Amino acid sequence: MADEKKTLENLAELAGSDESAATPPDAVVAAPVYEQKLDAQGRAYATGKRKDAVARVWIKPGSGKIEVNGKELETYFARPVLRMIVHQPFVTANRVDQYDIACTVKGGGLSGQAGAVRHGISRALTRFEPELRGVLKKGGYLTRDSRTVERKKYGRRKARRSFQFSKR
Repeated sequence: MADEKKTLENLAELAGSDESAATPPDAVVAAPVYEQKLDAQGRAYATGKRKDAVARVWIKPGSGKIEVNGKELETYFARPVLRMIVHQPFVTANRVDQYDIACTVKGGGLSGQAGAVRHGISRALTRFEPELRGVLKKGGYLTRDSRTVERKKYGRRKARRSFQFSKR
């Protein structure tokens, strides 16, 4: 085995001999087919995350009622900006007031929780209607926003803020 000399011609012969393993250049790779995933009650489930918040979201056809931790959306997310964040996937997919949402959220603050609910709603919508995946993906709603708070470093007041310097 060590006595054989390998040249570029031998390499070309090897590549030509195994034609069955090589794919032709004009072959089209099929895109993955996504199918509807529902539970026994006819709901789609998904988990959404943002910062330290985790949202569990169940979606089913209905009148557009959104319930967060047993409360109405307007009482749980009092600020209009947070409610707008939660409604963004429906507006993008043209599905306003067509689904009822039940979700539980834990951890983080209100802003992170709203982002987690939005992420969960987007993923649940794609499980209920797989054809919406392209629209929601293009809007960036299926991507988990991985930005979190930077940890505090030693010798500093916060992550980057130094202690106040005193000349005298």
